[in-house]
Amino acid sequence: MYIPQHFAIQDTDVLHRIIETHPLGVLVTQSPNGLDANHIPFELDRARGLLIAHVARANPVWRECGDGAQVMVIFRGDEHYISPNWYPSKHEFHRQVPTWNYEVVHAYGWLTVQDQEKFVRGVVGRLTRTHEASEPKPWKMGDSAPEYIDGMLKAIVGIEISISRLEGKAKLSQNREPRDRLNAADVLANQGDTALAEAMRTAK
Repeated sequence: MYIPQHFAIQDTDVLHRIIETHPLGVLVTQSPNGLDANHIPFELDRARGLLIAHVARANPVWRECGDGAQVMVIFRGDEHYISPNWYPSKHEFHRQVPTWNYEVVHAYGWLTVQDQEKFVRGVVGRLTRTHEASEPKPWKMGDSAPEYIDGMLKAIVGIEISISRLEGKAKLSQNREPRDRLNAADVLANQGDTALAEAMRTAK
């Protein structure tokens, strides 16, 4: 990924935050059939440096790659189109063009297949607790008949990715005048995109 120095994310905690708040990753793999991409919700284990997930047993990715395959996972954070009209300097000098602001993380590592019932049950349980937490009455696996859950678990396979490297890019108008960056952030906030607006306000 092309990352100008002023857009590079150096803080590991920021990289982890983007992954955890935007956990639907794009798993990019290389197989005998060429490049492939699968969209998968991941769990980040910060302490062990792992990305953990599951895929459908019918998905050929876990067989085509297998243990030790080098892979990349892309996590797209907040993003939005930026109009030059949002920059005060544009109206004075007319030397601005449209752009797109965004945050993104690329995680590189090695894949391990985990085809054990205990592993996939744990993955599903943790993902469920995380993403059901905001529900008034969170769903849990115990809400369904055990035989139904057992059948569903047999239809999936667990995967782990041991992270070897994280790289991140935050393109947040850092290369613009502060007044331009801050005014564009205000426009985004007024449109309801408060997360990207706050990232732009605090960008350095």
